[in-house]
Amino acid sequence: MTGTPDFADWLAICNLKAAYCRLLDTKDWEGWKALLTEDCVMDTRPSGGTLEEGRERFAAMVSQSLADAKTAHHVHSPEITIDGDRAEVVWAMQDRVVKDGFALTGYGHYHETCVRTAEGWKIARQTLTRLIVDMERKPA
Repeated sequence: MTGTPDFADWLAICNLKAAYCRLLDTKDWEGWKALLTEDCVMDTRPSGGTLEEGRERFAAMVSQSLADAKTAHHVHSPEITIDGDRAEVVWAMQDRVVKDGFALTGYGHYHETCVRTAEGWKIARQTLTRLIVDMERKPA
């Protein structure tokens, strides 16, 4: 089934990532976790983070680190290759994190593997890379 993807799958994967950003920024942790497979692997080491295995562990780390932060995540320009029940996706991204007297604006990419499940498409693997990080100190 490699080749031109069914538009419904392409749209579902785009909606998955849109929900990911919205639920992350609104801190709807239960809704956000539901977008990930239970055994997901999330690698933020290329952007200064960690390697986390498992939805619960990753969600706990993210929810704790962003608990007091204001965030805005934007993705665009998806490159999606679908082969059956698996899709490889690259999203251009920009994020803004304001927390504890600093503000970070990052520019880079999410590299993801999405899989079709009984509940729909979910993110099974993600690597976050950054090309540019702008940091500013904010008055306390």
